[in-house]
Amino acid sequence: MVMLHWCLLWLLLPLGSRTQKLPTRDEELFQMQIRDKAFFHGSSVIPDGAEISSYLFRDTLKRYFFVVEEDNTPLSVTVTPCDAPLEWKLSLQELPEETSGEGSGEPEPLEQQKQQIIHEKGTELFSYKGNDVEYFISSSSPSGLYQLELLSTEKDTHFKVYATTTPESDQPYPELPYDPRVDVTSLGRTTVTLAWKPSPTASLLKQPIQYCVVINKEHNFKSLCAVEAKLSADDAFMMAPKPGLDFSPFDFAHFGFPSDNSGKERSFLAKPSPKLGRHIYSRPKVDIQKICIGNKNIFTVSDLKPDTQYYFDVFVVNSNSNMSTAYVGTFARTKEEAKQKTVELKDGKVTDVFVKRKGAKFLRFAPVSSHQKVTFFIHSCLDTVQIQVRRDGKLLLSQNVEGIRQFQLRGKPKAKYLVRLKGNKKGASMLKILATTRPSKQSFPSLPEDTRIKAFDKLRTCSSATVAWLGTQERNKFCIYKKEVDDNYNDDQKKREQNQCLGPDTRKKSEKVLCKYFHSQNLQKAVTTETIKGLQPGKSYLLDVYVIGHGGHSVKYQSKVVKTRKFC
Repeated sequence: MVMLHWCLLWLLLPLGSRTQKLPTRDEELFQMQIRDKAFFHGSSVIPDGAEISSYLFRDTLKRYFFVVEEDNTPLSVTVTPCDAPLEWKLSLQELPEETSGEGSGEPEPLEQQKQQIIHEKGTELFSYKGNDVEYFISSSSPSGLYQLELLSTEKDTHFKVYATTTPESDQPYPELPYDPRVDVTSLGRTTVTLAWKPSPTASLLKQPIQYCVVINKEHNFKSLCAVEAKLSADDAFMMAPKPGLDFSPFDFAHFGFPSDNSGKERSFLAKPSPKLGRHIYSRPKVDIQKICIGNKNIFTVSDLKPDTQYYFDVFVVNSNSNMSTAYVGTFARTKEEAKQKTVELKDGKVTDVFVKRKGAKFLRFAPVSSHQKVTFFIHSCLDTVQIQVRRDGKLLLSQNVEGIRQFQLRGKPKAKYLVRLKGNKKGASMLKILATTRPSKQSFPSLPEDTRIKAFDKLRTCSSATVAWLGTQERNKFCIYKKEVDDNYNDDQKKREQNQCLGPDTRKKSEKVLCKYFHSQNLQKAVTTETIKGLQPGKSYLLDVYVIGHGGHSVKYQSKVVKTRKFC
């Protein structure tokens, strides 16, 4: 089998000595030798069949070497730029002579060998400039010394290189299908569904693979290496050696080796240094998401923002080699939010509003005359509702409302007010809202902080129940209603009865107990009691108290279930 030397023999050993065997693909000891850190740590060489990761400083040329000993050798070299475009060139040079002079038997000095290789111009085989994953492949390569030169003119960056003399059998990179495009099959306001054809690596070669989906708002990525560079800005992967120093291209950490910061010369391009310094380059966090989904080839991305353009990439990863191939990415703009119809509020008129669960409603109030103040009355019929009020685009109010609330805002000539009502997560919301520039008489009645009805257990009889509730300093009309319910009356039924916006006009006349007016200037004494008579022994009753304001609008207190005594 044709052998490819993974270390540059002419740089590591005197020319006259060939006693040390370097790891090649036809040796059974290759895996053991590749774990010998001393083989690669001091040289810029490319091992056969293993992907290397390395760092490149801007405008600093980096060279790698490998030797092909026999003619007609298959050869494949793949270079993966990560977060910056690269310029790279592969060239072929003839092998240096065995010895330096006739009859001396002495090898040339090592430094002289280095200079001979560096300055000797070879035959250019391939060159590329850009940020695509690009490769050189030849089914029959001549023997000789191969040199790979890489340069980044934009910024410091890192990259990956993979070389092999057995490209047909290796196949470390997963294959793409004949149509490698990612398709958008469904598009919504917050979701996008993607689909792609499966990789032949799984279906035909029976190798384990998984797909990783990447979502971001900037651009498509051409390699998973570029994605990881964005995701791992302060990870060890982005830690750069001190400028002016070379370092081993072989990532020994992936093979279980600890990092070595010893003061050894890293390559023949660098001067000896006492230690290897490291700097961490911090970057702002990027809005990018990577999700690995196993071997499924359809995926729905959720929790996206409406009317926003996103870029989607899919990478197929070989689970054995951890090497990946990029599908042809796509992009799509999510649909706009459904335009909300804005309800016009009329000065002094009550408007009924229904808001869906997690939904929102917009209302507009444009007073026809100049005004000093604007008053908003909000009556939340069920659960808590969030209200926001903007005047000519400026946010004036943002609060949660439960029950009845009144907000008074400073006015402005010719101002327009936009009200946004947002429902909660529990369920739909119903409410009444009134906006006015003349709040002389309140359309809504005033309420105490506590709207519960209290029942006195000791005053219960077989035919009556005594209850109490709080009032306010404002004289209001209170009406109490009763309705017989089953003993198993539950919370769900009670919740349906809790709509505070339903007035007495929705009740049967037979359920009415009485109506009375009540108020007290002393809030501590603003309490009224009432005894409901004519009840049946051992029965349960639902009691409701309504307070009715000057404008005829009513508010219901929290319902109360009481049960009469069965035996007296």
